[in-house]
Amino acid sequence: MEEDNQEPELSALAEGEVPKVDSGTVENPLPAVPGDNTITVPTMAELSAKGESPDVLFWVGCAGAYDDRYQKVTRDFVKILHSLNISYAVLGVEESCTGDPAKRAGNEFVYQMQAMRNIEVMNGYGVKKVITACPHCFNIIKNEYGELGGEYEVIHHSTFLQQLINSGVLKVKGDGEFKGKTITFHDSCYLGRGNDIYEAPRVLLQSLDANLVEMKRNKSKGLCCGAGGAQMFKDAEKGDQEVNIERSAEALETKPDVVATACPFCMTMMTDGVKHFNEEGNVKVMDIAELVSKSNQL
Repeated sequence: MEEDNQEPELSALAEGEVPKVDSGTVENPLPAVPGDNTITVPTMAELSAKGESPDVLFWVGCAGAYDDRYQKVTRDFVKILHSLNISYAVLGVEESCTGDPAKRAGNEFVYQMQAMRNIEVMNGYGVKKVITACPHCFNIIKNEYGELGGEYEVIHHSTFLQQLINSGVLKVKGDGEFKGKTITFHDSCYLGRGNDIYEAPRVLLQSLDANLVEMKRNKSKGLCCGAGGAQMFKDAEKGDQEVNIERSAEALETKPDVVATACPFCMTMMTDGVKHFNEEGNVKVMDIAELVSKSNQL
């Protein structure tokens, strides 16, 4: 990859600043000049010190903070929040892994240590509402933190963006760069079968005036990308074919311009699958937040 195309690191959300994209070029976030080439992302600590509290906590997640590809999703989602003047903040350096991979791998002790640390931090700030772009973070904070004392309203970013569209706050430009493009959506297991969220991401895609084409296995009958349940971090099981290769083949059968996802694990697995078939030059794998942001030229 050429140096000019590399993204700056997202120590981001720890430092409270992400670069603002102008005409497709990522500006150097240093020096930080709010209103110039940066978007200032507030942290809970900063707001608390001023006696303020945001409406929502944006839970960035490990992938959103450290994975080069998913940092771009974090940036685009932040641009949407910023453009709509949403009252939000991040934990920054106080955010730790939710413990989901440890729990799925069977290490309950490590999970509880990680979860209870996060719960202590969030409860200390009086957090009530959490938004995240990771279905794994979404699922465990929503459904499993409660038994450890972490009771919050947790919303996946697809549902949050759908709510903004339905309320008229977010208006997606249907005549944007994805108008008429063929898009197929891959359902995340933890979002779909795990939490019955199928329509929200599709509402977003339809707002682009794109041609939404479903794979032969979709929604409740969709096929896993192969990375859930801590499978992302272990060697593949014995078999004839990797799960993500089979799923990517199904996606490519729709002859898409874009394979849309709403999960960092799914994005990695589908991207690798598209590359396996040497189609990366013809087919993009993108998160729904990226599609909305780029359609609105944020």
